[in-house]
Amino acid sequence: MKKFLFKISFYIIGIIAILLFLGTYADGNTDDNYLHFTGPKPSDMIMGDSRGSQAVIPNILDDKLKGRKFNNFSLNITESPYGHIYFEGIKKKLNPDTKDGIFILTVDPWNLSIDKNVKETKDLSENNSALADMHFYDVKPNYEYLLKHYPETWFNIYRDREALARSSTYLHQNGWMEVNVNVEPDTLKKRQDRKVADYTEFVKSQKISRYRLDAFEDIIDYLKTKGTVYIVRIPGFKGIMEIENKYSPDFSKRIESIAYKKGVRFFDFSHQSDQYIFTDGNHMYKESGKVFTARIADSILLDKKNN
Repeated sequence: MKKFLFKISFYIIGIIAILLFLGTYADGNTDDNYLHFTGPKPSDMIMGDSRGSQAVIPNILDDKLKGRKFNNFSLNITESPYGHIYFEGIKKKLNPDTKDGIFILTVDPWNLSIDKNVKETKDLSENNSALADMHFYDVKPNYEYLLKHYPETWFNIYRDREALARSSTYLHQNGWMEVNVNVEPDTLKKRQDRKVADYTEFVKSQKISRYRLDAFEDIIDYLKTKGTVYIVRIPGFKGIMEIENKYSPDFSKRIESIAYKKGVRFFDFSHQSDQYIFTDGNHMYKESGKVFTARIADSILLDKKNN
């Protein structure tokens, strides 16, 4: 028995060694979230859902707001809507020593809504997110994340590593999700039509949530103790904005009211749909994102100049 255990121990050690080796190749190709859980912890952050993850580009902010190093900690609508889970994740991600950070909270009706059929917070979609059970947000490789949230064989991590080629959805170390797709007009129209159809159905199951609004305000209160908070509403393509405005006609006024109550600035770009290209109607194309992010930075600089 002892000989058997001795022999099998070498086998187990070998497997562990291989996994540890494969884990070192985890990168922006691995999945859409892995690099959000690797360090270092930032003092300047962007938060929200997938609309924010693609439209707000940290290095543009870094260049215009000198001395800053932003991290985009926006995931997607099912994993990082505003709520307790996301709030706890933000606290774990943020550098605890931050005193003069800049925080950009991106909003749309969807990350402040809830499914009408959800009766208890334990049934919210984000309870299945990595944000709900991760402890380490600043280690690389992050084996905790890979063990808990990478369901495929780890050999795929090595096979799909960015050194060979970046995927069409590539997550940068600073948290920006770069999406590379065909943006020819005919292709865009097909995607936009599908997205409009999807959201036309989606709104039937959704309602603006008091739970999410309260959590949003709690996040603002917390971040204000660490620096300056800005709320940003990102536009979608015209067809999506029409759905949003029908779904929640007073959404911008509601956010403006929260901003006023909390003493923070709200930059509402929701009327600028015609100034940008959107990959699917909902998410901003990366070249438009560069322009949009620069406008956010200019708005922040103007605010700081006037205060």
